[in-house]
Parts: sequence; C-alpha cells; structure tokens
Amino acid sequence: MTTASVPASGTSRARVGVQRFGTFLSGMIMPNIPALIAWGIFTAFFIAVGWTPVPALATLVGPFIHYLLPILIAYTGGNIIYGVRGGVVASIGTFGAIAGSDYLIAQINAGLPADNQLGQVHMFIGAMIMAPICAYSMRWLDNLWEGKIRAGFEMLVNMFSAGIWGFVLAIIGFYPIAWLVNGIMQVLSNAVDWLVSMNLLPLTSIIIEPAKVFFLNNAINHGVLTPLGIQQSAETGSSILFLLEANPGPGVGLLLAFTFFGIGAARASAPGAAVIQFFGGIHEVYFPYALMKPMLILALIAGGMTGVTTNMLLGGALRAPAAPGSIFAVIAQVANNSYVAVLLSVVLAATVTFVISWVILRASRKRDLEAMAATDDAFGAAITQTAAAKGKSSAALDGLRSGAATSADGGIEPATMTEREIKNIVFACDAGMGSSAMGASVLRNKIKKAGIEDVTVTNKAIAALDASADLVITQNQLTDRARQKTPGSVHVSVDNFMNSPRYDEVVDLVRAQHEDGSA
Repeated sequence: MTTASVPASGTSRARVGVQRFGTFLSGMIMPNIPALIAWGIFTAFFIAVGWTPVPALATLVGPFIHYLLPILIAYTGGNIIYGVRGGVVASIGTFGAIAGSDYLIAQINAGLPADNQLGQVHMFIGAMIMAPICAYSMRWLDNLWEGKIRAGFEMLVNMFSAGIWGFVLAIIGFYPIAWLVNGIMQVLSNAVDWLVSMNLLPLTSIIIEPAKVFFLNNAINHGVLTPLGIQQSAETGSSILFLLEANPGPGVGLLLAFTFFGIGAARASAPGAAVIQFFGGIHEVYFPYALMKPMLILALIAGGMTGVTTNMLLGGALRAPAAPGSIFAVIAQVANNSYVAVLLSVVLAATVTFVISWVILRASRKRDLEAMAATDDAFGAAITQTAAAKGKSSAALDGLRSGAATSADGGIEPATMTEREIKNIVFACDAGMGSSAMGASVLRNKIKKAGIEDVTVTNKAIAALDASADLVITQNQLTDRARQKTPGSVHVSVDNFMNSPRYDEVVDLVRAQHEDGSA
C-alpha cells in the first residue's frame, strides 16, 4: 500500500507521550460516559435533594459510583490492552483496591470524632492504575507458558492462571494501591480546596485552554478533573470541576470572532464550525483557528477564566461530566438551582473570548491579508498542524477543509486490488467512535448507492482490529499502527475521513470484484 505519514516533531516527544497517556485514559473513560450519565440522572431525580426524591431508588446511587463505575473503567482499560482476559483480571484487581480503600477509611475513622470522619474514596484513579498493571502482567504470564501446555489442559491452565493471578492482584490492590490512591486523592483534594479558598481556581485556565489546543487535555481532564469531580459530586451532589474543560463558551466566542472579522477560508468555515462546536460538542474544530494565530490562545484563556470565575461566584456546577462538551450535554447535567450561573458562565466566557479575539484579529488584519495573498492555503496548513498535534484522525477537522483530500492520501496499488476478496471494511481510529463512525457512514452510503449488498462497513478502535478485516481505512498518521495489527488486510490511507477520493477507489475495487465473480 502507498501511505503517507506525518513526521514526528523533534521538539514534541514529551507532548506525544502526554498525548498517548491521555488517549489511554480517554479510552477507559469515554466508553463509560453513558454509565456516568445514568448515574447523574439517578442523582438528579432520586436523592433527598433531587427533583423527585425516592429513598428506595436513591440506594442505587452509592453502589453505582462506588463499585460499578470503577469496575467498568477497569474492565475497559484491561480489555484495551489484553481483551476480555485483561478486562477480567483488571476488574478483580480493582475490586481489591475498592475494598482496601474502604478498610483503610474505616480504620482511620475509628480514631476520629463522628463529625470529622472521612467519606468513601471512589477508585476511579485506582481503576486507571490497576487496569494496565493487571492486563500487562497477565499477558506477560501467559507468554511464559505459551506453547508449553499439554493438549487437553489449555482451558484448565487458562482459567486457573487467571483466577490465581487475579487473587494476587486483588491483594496488591487492597494494600499498596488503595493506600497510594487514597494519598493521591487527599493531596489533589487539598490542592483544589486551596485553590478554591484562595479564589485561584480560574488560574487553571492558563493550563487547560492551551492544553486543549495542543491535545494535551485528556490527561488533565480524565486523569485529574473527572475523578476529583465525581468524588465531589458524590459528597455534595455537584462539582465545578466538570466545567473547567467542558465549557463551550471560549470556543464558540473564538469562532464567532472569525465569523465576523476573519478572512478567507477561515471566515467562510467559521459559522459551520461554531454550530458543530457549540451544539455538537466537538471542541477540536476551533483548534486550527487558534493555531493560525497563537495570540488567540490568550483570548481563550481569558474566556476560560471568566467562565470559572462566574461559576465560583454564583455557585455554578454540574452533577456529572458533560461529554461531549455540547451546550445540550452541559444543560442536561446542571445541578439544581445552578442553571442561571452555568448558562451565564457560558455566555460571559464566549463574550470575553469574542471581544479579545476581535481586537487581535483587527490589529493584524492588514498583515493577514498580505500573508493570504502569498499562500494558497494558510488555513489548510493550520488544520494539518492541528491534526499533527492531535496525533489522530478527526472527521470534524476534516470537514473544515473546503477542497477534496490532499495528495497525502495513499491510493490502492494495482498489485493489491485483487489479492483479497473484500467483504468486511473497517474504519479505524484511536477511540473507534466519532471520526471513524462518520467516515464509515460516508462509505456505507456510497456502497449502498452502488448497489453492493454483501459488504459490511464498520468502525473500530485500532486496538480492536483483528484478522477479520479485509480492508482497513485509517487516517494517514495511523496507517502504520493499523498495519501492525492486521498485516494481512488491505490498508487504505486517507487524509480526509469525510470526502476522500479513496472511497470511490474502494467502491470501484469492490464493484470490480463482484463483476469478476459474476462473470
């Protein structure tokens, strides 16, 4: 296959490492967001201060967050690394960490007065620590005796080895991991409490807003803010931490500024991007606009700080994470009596970002017009820079491009076109959700219009690829990883997940195979 890849920057090794770490954390959290939403709904309706208190149903809230959610996260993380087997042992180990934390808290509370006792610590960070430890160690152990088991004893060895190692991991979770996580949570909670007491929480925007533009936010959001926010929400019913990163105000403010005061392709595409960002919750669409003019990151920081300050002063908070960061998702998770504060924080954050962006854009308008005349595609270059910074594909970013896919698309070599019958086409990306799902939908419609009926088009995470995929379509930065997972598949590399000319080549390939088969 002919593929194109984006070279790694020599100054970005640390950034890429953080991105990969954040992607792994995101891979554990994002598939379980529906469970967090369900927990938020239970909390909103049935707890004592909920909309419709029902004491019997309220008993679900505690076990839901204390046991179910951490174990789901652990299973997901273990499954990413080592399939179902990794997920099972990760769940066992995490349950040990949950029990160990409860035991530790009980021991501490035994020596404290009733009005000063500690509450439960929910093992979200514990699950994120235990999942890779358990899955990688189980895989390592299985490799030790692979091919050395006598025929007929494979199932016996596999079952007992996982059970015995799960037993060991549960003990490891009970003692060192539970103690470690309780200490981490105590330090982080104290840090947040200090920031709140000193009225310094808005300063977190200085880190969060630039991190979002360079795709470093997952490690911060899923590694720190979400676990701490859930801990606070379980204790008080809501948390402001859920709004530090998810507030759509700064992004839409920047895009509106480009809508009215931008130039060229950026101005033409900004209104559509604003709709996608604000209502669809895909924040990444505004990152290329900031990268075009890095000074605009100051506008995003100011808007973020304004939103956080508003929520601090007026008590704005969410019951659970808002994912994706759509205004609809934010409203759905707003805590009781916080609607005015949260909505005002979005409006004010957007307004501040809009005003500062307007000043920056107006001040550099003449220079930007001269630069636009000297280059054919400055905005396209910014989108490419964003994709490189993110390190993975995105249909939302691809949709910003006004033209067809670039020449970086890798075509299907004639030598590969008839080597394997194409029955199962898989779109693959890091998470296997948003961008790959949208690309799969585009190709599925093309194949349907071509009258081809016995070809399936699905989407998966690269980590979930297997030999059943006859043809794998990935964004050009990810093709090498996909080929390592399924070397026997036909691989197609595209630059644009939404309108790549490679899709027509795939349709032609499949149609040609069908015509040859029917001849």
